[in-house]
Amino acid sequence: MARGAQPAGAVGLRGHRALSADVRVEVVVLTCGRPAELARTLDRLDALPERPRIVVVDNASRGSRTERVARSFAQVEYVRCRRDRGAAGRNDGVARVRAPYVAFCDDDTFWAPGAIRRAADLLDAHPTIGAVGARVLVGVSERVDPTCDGMARSPLRVPGAPGPALISFLAGAVVCRVDAYRAAGGYEPRLFLGAEEALLGLELATRGWRMVYAADVVAHHHPASTSRARRQRAVAGLRNRVWIAWLRLPAAGAVYESRRALRDAAERGVRGEVLRAALRGVPWLLSARRVVPEAVYAQWCQVHGGPSPPAAEAPAPASAT
Repeated sequence: MARGAQPAGAVGLRGHRALSADVRVEVVVLTCGRPAELARTLDRLDALPERPRIVVVDNASRGSRTERVARSFAQVEYVRCRRDRGAAGRNDGVARVRAPYVAFCDDDTFWAPGAIRRAADLLDAHPTIGAVGARVLVGVSERVDPTCDGMARSPLRVPGAPGPALISFLAGAVVCRVDAYRAAGGYEPRLFLGAEEALLGLELATRGWRMVYAADVVAHHHPASTSRARRQRAVAGLRNRVWIAWLRLPAAGAVYESRRALRDAAERGVRGEVLRAALRGVPWLLSARRVVPEAVYAQWCQVHGGPSPPAAEAPAPASAT
């Protein structure tokens, strides 16, 4: 039995009976300073038929309300980060996962009943798949997230795959193979938040893992952010696109993607902020640059566009899985 799990038939603090728990998958929830949103998400997760064990990662929330909310649920392990680590806080959660698969969500996201069981079934049936991206329904209207529409139309096709192949996914709505996630290094702390899954996707693909979109694996998202937070997130995400390009793409592809990111920044009125933020990372980019294999870059180009890699810059060999 996974550490922290209850025996079948036990009653948790919220009065739910833990029957037919699926021990193949645990949930990591990332939160920061939003106890009300966290309580709603944990209520939804606590009611799932899979009865998953849950790890709540608190990115240094002020006060003790977030901890009190998390500890009121019997199936929850609470982890507090000493500082806000952004997306990399998920790494602290995965470090405590004992199941072979981990489902990610944020404090404003929750999984639909049966979704993580379906994802676990797919991972069981397809041992070369490292991540299953979910169909995300947004708000009370349950409109499909536009990113999911893009994943559903992915030009990548893998024979025998249970859905469209991907080169990335939505960080807050994906089920990953734990060993694959750990071997890929998880989320890069320097990216903080915004487009962070693109780098992880490249790392997974470099190690030979496939990623797929499964429309029948459903998550719900009820976003709660301020206009200031949206602007900060936009700057960070566009900066990260530039950084990821120079970390892993061939030079021609990095130039192409940087220009695209800066054009998008100009349209949003944040070009100067993005350029300054991107330039601050140059020393790190130079030391950490490692070009992905040509086959992985070809997948990237199919999805995002870009020139073929020049013969002079050979890709790094893929790591064994």
